[in-house]
Amino acid sequence: MSTDAIKQTDEWDWENPPMPPTDLIFDDGEPLESNRHRIAMNTLIRSLQEAWSERNDFFTGGNMFVYYNSAQARNRDFRGPDFFVVLDVDATVSRQGWVVWDEGGRYPDVIVELMSPSTAAVDTGIKKGIYERTFRTRDYFVFDPFDPASLQGWRLDANFRYQSIAPNEQGWLWSETLGFWLGTWQGTIDREIAVWLRFYDRAENLVPLPEEAYVAQAEEERQRAEQEKQRADRLAEQLRALGIDPQF
Repeated sequence: MSTDAIKQTDEWDWENPPMPPTDLIFDDGEPLESNRHRIAMNTLIRSLQEAWSERNDFFTGGNMFVYYNSAQARNRDFRGPDFFVVLDVDATVSRQGWVVWDEGGRYPDVIVELMSPSTAAVDTGIKKGIYERTFRTRDYFVFDPFDPASLQGWRLDANFRYQSIAPNEQGWLWSETLGFWLGTWQGTIDREIAVWLRFYDRAENLVPLPEEAYVAQAEEERQRAEQEKQRADRLAEQLRALGIDPQF
């Protein structure tokens, strides 16, 4: 993601708000750092959507603008998070970006930035400060898709200050807000073999992508059919042993 200068601005003044700009830009023209960064972002988005496929009370997006005050919108000086989630909002609304003043003042509840050597200092410095003091995002994580040991996370405490999240034995970090672990998983996604950042449920089961869930369901159905066939074969053998033709 671009490392253009990022300026921290005052919070949106809900008592005397200026007229919001009408010429918001929702595509900054800046590509993600690499194809692996793109896959990593989409993996988080798609797996969360799969896990919560029956819910319509959240929005998740990535590499899109989060507009939070008029100065920031006017200066075009802040790129959007690589991955973010906002809870308790209408998921059926079509959005090009996240515009705080159009969303009742709601900021992202969880953010993940996918770092690179050129963005790490900004992601763990200026951006972290904005997410802590302005956004008050409850859980913030950073991860470099090319460095499996880079995962870090912070949770907002009662004083609205970030405290580091302690990893479990596998090095995963718990997101209290989402009710999922964030941890690494090695495998192939979109034909690229890498160590990916993935969600795990409370029991530490991998949260699947839609295609993985489909394969798992197909395998369950195959096993169920095989078990039914085995039961039918055993019953047929028992009937033949009794001199009964199983065809009748």
